[in-house]
Amino acid sequence: MSETRTTTLLVIGGGPGGYVAAIRAGQLGVPTIVVEGRQPGGTCLNIGCIPSKALIHAAQEYERAREYAGASPLGISVQAPVIDIARTVAWKDGIVSRLTGGVEALLKKNGVQLVRGWARVLDGKTVEVDTGQGAQRIQCEHLLLAAGSEPMPLPSMPFGGKVISSTEALSPTAIPGRLVVVGGGYIGLELGTVYRKLGAEVTVVEAQDRILPTYDAELTKPVAAALARMGVQLCLGRKVLGMNAAGDAVRVQDASGAETALPADQVLLAIGRRPRTQGWGLEALQLDRAGNALRIDDQCRTSMRNVWAIGDIAGEPMLAHRAMAQGEMVAELVAGQRRRFAPAAIPAVCFTDPEIVTAGLAPSQAQAAGLDCLAAAFPFAANGRAMTLDATDGFVRVVARRDNHLIVGWQAVGRGVSELAAAFSQSLEMGARLEDVAGTIHAHPTLGEAVQEAALRALGHALHI
Repeated sequence: MSETRTTTLLVIGGGPGGYVAAIRAGQLGVPTIVVEGRQPGGTCLNIGCIPSKALIHAAQEYERAREYAGASPLGISVQAPVIDIARTVAWKDGIVSRLTGGVEALLKKNGVQLVRGWARVLDGKTVEVDTGQGAQRIQCEHLLLAAGSEPMPLPSMPFGGKVISSTEALSPTAIPGRLVVVGGGYIGLELGTVYRKLGAEVTVVEAQDRILPTYDAELTKPVAAALARMGVQLCLGRKVLGMNAAGDAVRVQDASGAETALPADQVLLAIGRRPRTQGWGLEALQLDRAGNALRIDDQCRTSMRNVWAIGDIAGEPMLAHRAMAQGEMVAELVAGQRRRFAPAAIPAVCFTDPEIVTAGLAPSQAQAAGLDCLAAAFPFAANGRAMTLDATDGFVRVVARRDNHLIVGWQAVGRGVSELAAAFSQSLEMGARLEDVAGTIHAHPTLGEAVQEAALRALGHALHI
């Protein structure tokens, strides 16, 4: 074994939370080492957020080209397009490579040492890293756990063979004729939509009685309607029993106990993700848990002094931008600053077609919290920019307190609404009231005008509906 290295901050995991924590610590002059077994960027940059959005874009362009091969209302006509999926995947991989290379460069620029290898926790101050060329021991003053999450398997349907996770789905070598997606959450629907647009017959199986069960039902209706138009089959309220004996169909059971077999050339298992807490010695620390996740306080401290946890390993919401914000805060705390993690809201985006974005409280959540709120929605059918994009499905909705008009939540569904997330979050963080948004001049023609109109409607004087 080589000589033991020492550092002030040791980060396990180079994903969005880990690398941001390391960069910020480096900026503040804190000696920092990051241990990462794969490429920097974690799940998000390598096998999650970024590659999935690249494939979503490619699938959308391919679908649009196929529409132009028919009778396009825009007056555009082309010959029937074809897609070279190998080139598409290579283009996606190029984006990933540029981003992960950029992260590595930023770490180096800020004096952070990157150790490539797999960490095993020995105690709260010591980690052993398998670098593939021997073991290396690192001792630290502060240990930051940012190991992320992993796809959840089904006991009746383990990964392997025809059953793939989102990781394999993001690097297809061919498009299956028939794809069964197990799980009607955002991962399953995003990737199911991609494969449908690329030509696969897609069936989505969901145990609940509607898709995207964690989202407000009103927001999911336009998504369900779009899936139906695309030809995606939905099997709701169904339990998955596993593959059939021949291995060419998925056995599902409805509430009455009746069993059906869904033919499948490939199965995408997307029932969720779980904190990556197994297989790297974490149990040696005996940290307090919150279910499968590590329990943390509002400074991301665990139950052991100077051991911190951020991102997916610390539970829901499992969002890259939450991990980034937590990582930045922990770095500043280690550097001696005073911080705590208390955001007014953390936005969430579902990149289906149409997209969904939420921030803060939905009407039902506000009611459950004992707040007397009013809610108002403005439809994109009345928005000029949405018409020019041929994307009038959906709406923007605001939720505000009735007594003082303080905005407590925003929701939207529609094409391109993910870009409204910044405006939603900023208004909540700044404590905006309906009058603040309604009185702000919004550029015309933009989808953002629907934000202003929703606030105006809540005040009783929307202008364009």
